[in-house]
Amino acid sequence: MARGSTRPTSRDVAQAAGVSQAAVSLVLGDKWRGRVSEATAERVREAARDLGYRPNLAARNLRLGRTRTVLLVVPALTTEFFAGVYTGAARVAAEHGFGVVLYPSPEGIGPARDPFASAQAALDGVIASSMAADALTAIRGEALPLVMLDSDPAGSLGAATVNLDIADGFRQAAEHLLSLGHRRFLHLAADVASWTFEVRARELAARLAEVPGTSVCTARAPISIEGAVTAAAAALSTPGARPTAVICDDDLLAAGTYKAARRLGLRIPDDLSVTGIDDLALATAMDPELTTVHLNAELFGEHGMRALLAVLEDRAPESGDIPVQLIVRSSTAPPR
Repeated sequence: MARGSTRPTSRDVAQAAGVSQAAVSLVLGDKWRGRVSEATAERVREAARDLGYRPNLAARNLRLGRTRTVLLVVPALTTEFFAGVYTGAARVAAEHGFGVVLYPSPEGIGPARDPFASAQAALDGVIASSMAADALTAIRGEALPLVMLDSDPAGSLGAATVNLDIADGFRQAAEHLLSLGHRRFLHLAADVASWTFEVRARELAARLAEVPGTSVCTARAPISIEGAVTAAAAALSTPGARPTAVICDDDLLAAGTYKAARRLGLRIPDDLSVTGIDDLALATAMDPELTTVHLNAELFGEHGMRALLAVLEDRAPESGDIPVQLIVRSSTAPPR
C-alpha cells in the first residue's frame, strides 16, 4: 500500500494478488467467469479481504452513469398508506444498494415543481402512484424508467405497472354485506379522478347488479374525515328509504361516516353497517372497530421497487395483482 495511504486501492489489491487492475475489477464486479481462472479470482478476493479493500461506489456509479437513486412520487406524505409503500420500497432498494427519495405531489394531485435541477440527470428511475401521475410531467419523470402503482395496465405511462387487486377487495366487501341481507347501499366515493377509484365504483355496480332487489346511490367526498361527514350526512338525510349499508372508498371516509351517523342519531351497526378499504391503524381505533379491506402497503412498495429493478436490468417484472383481504370486524351486521 502507498505510504501514508489510509484506504487501500484496487492497485494495492492487484499488487498483492499479482494480477492486473483489470483483473481485480472483473473479479470484484463479479464478471470474471470465462475471463480469469477461478484460482485467480480467489486470490484477488483473498487479497481484498486481507487489505480491507472496499470499492469506491461513488466513482463506479459515475463511470456507469448511475446515481442508484429512485424517486417515489406519492399524493401526500401525511397518508399512512403511502408511508407503508415507502417503507417497502426503501427496504428492497437498500438490499440492492439503491436509495429512495420520497416526493409528494402538492395538494395530493396535480403538477409539481421539479425537486431536482434535472430529474433525468439525478435519478435512475421513478415509481409513481397514479394519483400523483400529473407530477411526472413537471419533473420529466415519464422520460425515465418508470413503474406505475395503482394504474390502468392498458393505459399506463410506465414500463411496468404494479397493482393491488382492488376489484376483488370491493367484491369481497359487497359480498359480505349482501350475505348479511343488505340491499340498500350508499357508496361514499372518493372525489378523485383516478383509475383505482373508477375500478371500485365499476366493481361495486357490477356485483350489486347481479342481485335482484338491490339499489345503490353514490355520494362523493374529498379523502378527509371532514369532507366525508358533510357528504355522508347529506346522503343519509335524503328523503326516502335510507341505505342500510355504506361502502366507503377509504378508511378516512368511513371515519367521517361514523361521525355523520352519530349526528343523525344512527347506531353502527344496528342502524347502519359501514365498510372501508386500506385497514389503516384508524380502523381498530374506531368504535365499533371497522370492517375493511386490508391492503398490504409495504408489500405494494416492495413489488414496485422490484419491478423497477427488473426494468433497469431489462428483465420482465413479476406479473399478477397483489391479493387483498376483507377483515370483518364489528361495524357490519344484518339490517334490522
